[in-house]
Amino acid sequence: MKPNQLILKPSIRQSLKHKFILFLIYSILIITAIAVLHPVLWVILGSFNPGDTISATSYIPNNLTLGHYINLFTETNYFIWYKNTLFIAVMNMILSTLLIVSAAYAFSRFRFPGRKQGLMVMLILQMFPSFMGMIAIYILLLQLNLLDNLWGLILVYAGGSIPFGTWLVKGFFDGLPRSLEEAAKIDGASHTTIFVRVMMPLSVPMFTFIAVSNFIGPWMDFIFARLVILSDRNKTLAVGLFEMITGRANNQFTTFAAGAVLVAVPITILFLVLQKYIIEGLKAGANKG
Repeated sequence: MKPNQLILKPSIRQSLKHKFILFLIYSILIITAIAVLHPVLWVILGSFNPGDTISATSYIPNNLTLGHYINLFTETNYFIWYKNTLFIAVMNMILSTLLIVSAAYAFSRFRFPGRKQGLMVMLILQMFPSFMGMIAIYILLLQLNLLDNLWGLILVYAGGSIPFGTWLVKGFFDGLPRSLEEAAKIDGASHTTIFVRVMMPLSVPMFTFIAVSNFIGPWMDFIFARLVILSDRNKTLAVGLFEMITGRANNQFTTFAAGAVLVAVPITILFLVLQKYIIEGLKAGANKG
């Protein structure tokens, strides 16, 4: 056996091992992509499928129709559901972001009695699923006359988002140098001015991530909307679409698919437009603190 052959064998083995690992990684990625995209594609095709069932949907449909999208706005209250859900999501995004950011800034930059205890309480609250408090939330909203009220639902979402969001944003604020604030204080800036003119411009990615997260939560939620909303005029998309496919007489699966496609449009646009800031916010919240 020649010496050159002995030298080449380890490199060949490493090359084969490297190719096998790449093959395994790409196989897992392809299988995952198929598992994720298959139901999405099936729902999209089902929304254009004639009839009321999506069981006859095929990847190469013979006939396509926009009738289900038209029926959503002419034969159902889909526009009202969409308007209610959009209002709840936008208001919750604004209110939750303000509460989370102000609370995180206070816990990060100020020292006051009960600070550690407050942080610990919020940390413990994250360990319990939110639906454990459904009965208490229902009774509280009933006593405050906020049942079947969009603002009652907004307050529930906003309050539930504070613990996790505060810890996340606090970790980001802890990583920002205090020398910036000290320089602003020397120039005579107040805490409000420092927060608005110094901290906020440096925290755009984190604020964007928090805002988008608090927009998506109410947009997709079903449990609390079903609990709080009682009348048809205040229904959200999740509740209204669910009722299309429940019960003996409600079998509008293709219309449901069309509504589900339209539900995904705002979220998809948000992610495409703000993808850069969302990724930066995730990295910042994970690394700093």
